[in-house]
Amino acid sequence: MTELIFSLIILAGSFFAGLLGSLTGLGGGVVIIPMLTLLFGVDIHYAIGASLVSVIATSSGAAAAYVKEGISNIRIGMFLEIATTSGAVAGAMIAIYAPTHIIAVIFGFVLIFSAAISLKKKNEIHIQTDGGKIAKTLKMNSSYPTAEGLVNYNVQHVPAGFFMMIVAGIISGLLGIGSGALKVIAMDHFMKLPFKVSTTTSNFMIGVTAAASAGIYLERGYINPGLAMPVVLGVIGGAFTGSKILVKADTKWLRILFAIVITFLAIQMIYNGLAGKI
Repeated sequence: MTELIFSLIILAGSFFAGLLGSLTGLGGGVVIIPMLTLLFGVDIHYAIGASLVSVIATSSGAAAAYVKEGISNIRIGMFLEIATTSGAVAGAMIAIYAPTHIIAVIFGFVLIFSAAISLKKKNEIHIQTDGGKIAKTLKMNSSYPTAEGLVNYNVQHVPAGFFMMIVAGIISGLLGIGSGALKVIAMDHFMKLPFKVSTTTSNFMIGVTAAASAGIYLERGYINPGLAMPVVLGVIGGAFTGSKILVKADTKWLRILFAIVITFLAIQMIYNGLAGKI
C-alpha cells in the first residue's frame, strides 16, 4: 500500500469518525483511535497524538461560532480549564509510560460509558435555581439567547464541577479524546447549567484541554504529521457535514447506531488489550 492510498483511506475513515462524532456530540476521537489501532495497526500513542490534533482543530472552529452567538460561558470555561489542563498534562504523562494494552482496556471501558451517555435523553428545559456563593463571587451566573429571548441561569456546586473536570482532563490526556461527555456531566448535573450552555462551553474547553496534553505527545515524538494531517482534514469535513445533517435527521436512530458501533469497538479494544495485541 502506497503512502497516498494509505492517507486517502485514513481521510475517508476520519470523515466517518467526524460525522458520527458530530451527530452525537462526543467528537471523532472515540472512533479514530480504535480505527487506527485495530484496522491499521498504528501504535496507540501515535493514534492518540493524531486524535488530539483533530480535537484541537474541530473545537477551535465550532467554539468560535458558539462564543459569537453568546451561548458559551467564557468565565466558567476559563475557570474550569485550570482543572482540565492540569488533569490533561497528568494524563498525558501517565500515558507515555503506561503499557499500551492497559491504555487500550481503559479506552474500551470509556467507550462503553460514552455509548451509554449518547443514548441518554437530553433535557433542554432548565429549572431556575439559586446560585452558589462561589459562583456569585466569581460572577459565573449569566444568560443565554433562545427563541423566546434571553434566559437567566445560576451556577451551583462549583467545587464538585471543578473536581469532575480534573477527572475529565486526565481521561483526555490519557486517551486522546475530548472527554466531552464527562465535561457535560460536570456542568449539566453538578453545576446545573442549561444543556446548551454546558455543551457549547464544553466544546470551547475541549480544544484547550487537548492542546495541553498534545504538547507532551509532541515532545515525545508521538505526533506524526503524515498521520495527523489526513485525520484532521477528514474529521473537520465529517463534523461540518454532520452539523448539516443534524438539523433534519432523526437523532434518536443516529444515537442508537452510534452506540452499537462504539460498543463493538469497545469490545474489540478490551479484548485486544487483554490479549496483549495492542
